[in-house]
Amino acid sequence: MEIPIILEDFLNYIKTIKGKSSNTVKEYSYDLIIFFKFLKIRYRMLPNDEDFDNIVIFDLDEEILKRVKLEDLHAYISYVDDKRDNKNSTKARKVASIRSFFNYLYDIRKIIDNNPATQLESPKINSRQPIYLSLPEAERLLDTVKEAGGKNKERDYAIITLFLNCGLRLSELVSIDLDKIRGDILTVIGKGDKERTIYLNIACVEAINDYIEVRPKERLKEPKALFISRQRNRLNEKTVQHMVKKYIKLAGLDPDKYSVHKLRHTAATLMYKYGDVDIRALQQILGHENVSTTQIYTHVDDDRLRDAISRNPLANN
Repeated sequence: MEIPIILEDFLNYIKTIKGKSSNTVKEYSYDLIIFFKFLKIRYRMLPNDEDFDNIVIFDLDEEILKRVKLEDLHAYISYVDDKRDNKNSTKARKVASIRSFFNYLYDIRKIIDNNPATQLESPKINSRQPIYLSLPEAERLLDTVKEAGGKNKERDYAIITLFLNCGLRLSELVSIDLDKIRGDILTVIGKGDKERTIYLNIACVEAINDYIEVRPKERLKEPKALFISRQRNRLNEKTVQHMVKKYIKLAGLDPDKYSVHKLRHTAATLMYKYGDVDIRALQQILGHENVSTTQIYTHVDDDRLRDAISRNPLANN
């Protein structure tokens, strides 16, 4: 879709100047395209029977944006709630996109005299406990890969081992290059293109080494990529998601409940529950910008909390 120049400039700004990740830029782009289309509806700039997907926005200019008031932003959030069935978490992301865009128009470009997004509140998001595999379920999943894996057994086992031990994001895993592994040290690029170091345990080192022994070496389209597809390309995210779902199902687990991201939750939960990991250390391992994101894992272990209370020196008085 052809987008207005002002939107193109904003996306370039958050990518090159603010250093936002490609995924974040895509999300902002999607949210703001929806917003621009909504403005055309809101300001009666379209025929009544215009299909939403066919609305063009390249002709929206700075003069339209100068008209936007807080009530227009409220109407937009109401629209995506009523017409697009957005959950609170999705609406909160759209609010963040809107705020960032109008801050850019007001503070950086000086296009608008008043910032309507200053008072725009974010919908309340109910905190939910993470969904994760128990230790026996995680062990069963790994055993399933060993027993049921086909030609790519070593590759698939290494992937799931990394997910369950290191809590990698999907994007981080598929982007691993061979030269980013040095013994038991792995360097990954996380959110916001931030680099972080992950220390691999014995299981990860052995799984990677076993895979590298059988990893394709000829006619590779990306020779540096660690995980290779049957087409000799870097393994993509969709293929990994499909592979993980396959083994989850084979292990007798619910493929609708568990996913790649739930394996990340599993790693974090197991580290916190069994590894005596400090919350700040866990934050660093997972690559969370704010410790508040990591704190969801402190609510999953009732036995640990019960034990902490029982260790109070006054417990037996």
